[in-house]
Amino acid sequence: MNLLQIGVLILLFCSVAALAMFAFQTFGPNALRGRLRRLMPAASAAADPVVGGPTWWRRAEKVSRPFAKLSLPEGEFEQGSFRVRFFNAGLRDPSAPTVYFGTKTAIAVVLPVVLYLLANAVGADLSFNAKLGLLLGSAAFGYYLPNLVLSSMIDRRKREIFESFPDALDLMTVCVEAGLGMDAAIKKVAEEIGHKSLVLSEELHLVSLDLRAGSDRQRALRNLAMRTGVDEVQTWVAMLIQSDRFGTSIGASLRIHSDMLRTKRRQRAEETAAKISVKLMFPLMVCIFPALLMVLAGPPFIQIYRVLIPTMNGGR
Repeated sequence: MNLLQIGVLILLFCSVAALAMFAFQTFGPNALRGRLRRLMPAASAAADPVVGGPTWWRRAEKVSRPFAKLSLPEGEFEQGSFRVRFFNAGLRDPSAPTVYFGTKTAIAVVLPVVLYLLANAVGADLSFNAKLGLLLGSAAFGYYLPNLVLSSMIDRRKREIFESFPDALDLMTVCVEAGLGMDAAIKKVAEEIGHKSLVLSEELHLVSLDLRAGSDRQRALRNLAMRTGVDEVQTWVAMLIQSDRFGTSIGASLRIHSDMLRTKRRQRAEETAAKISVKLMFPLMVCIFPALLMVLAGPPFIQIYRVLIPTMNGGR
């Protein structure tokens, strides 16, 4: 190991240590805040309702704000489309775009530098084209990695809402047929469905707050469909709007729609179960079948090699 490699290793160690110290100082626990939380539990619960909630988020926003200026879109259309995606992922904080694009830029810059230092530290003999491809590939991977994480969050949240929404409609049907109004039914369902799905309960609670703030029902329901991004919720919203407009029975409409959603949920589960046999073919062929073939066909092949090959050589 020459002096250049030793210097690169020392530089890499110092960089990682400085990054770890900076992360601990920025996101680590604060002793003063811990004492205040123990002395004033009610006030601390109101200021910080979840562990690692607003406090670390504000720190992340502060750190990522300089990086976000390099990639944050300035057009209103781009910000509006990204805002809808953040709503679908459950990120309602106004600083979510700043943290998101700051993280994209930071990873796209830091990851190529780290890989380049590691390649020099291990003494990899790479050509200029290989190094350029490594840097560009790692930068592209780091830039698009948050997109994959955001898409995964959106899909997981949509699936949870879809699986819990038929049960919420059943509760809403019972409430409406028992004599409650639609606004009171939404509020009641938001309280009861929280035992199964906190995400759906939070969304319905926001609808109730929107109605109490003076917004009309049509706008509040359309906001719900926009925030969730689930097709079944959008269909339910359109059905309620049509029922209000033409004066049809909301209870009957809710019952028919809930039956349809339960059927669709069962069909989706059957479809997923039918795909399991096809998906199992690849691990069977790659992992299990070669080992099984070696166990079953190995001894005959060894016997053939020991008996047939000497016989053929002797016959010559």
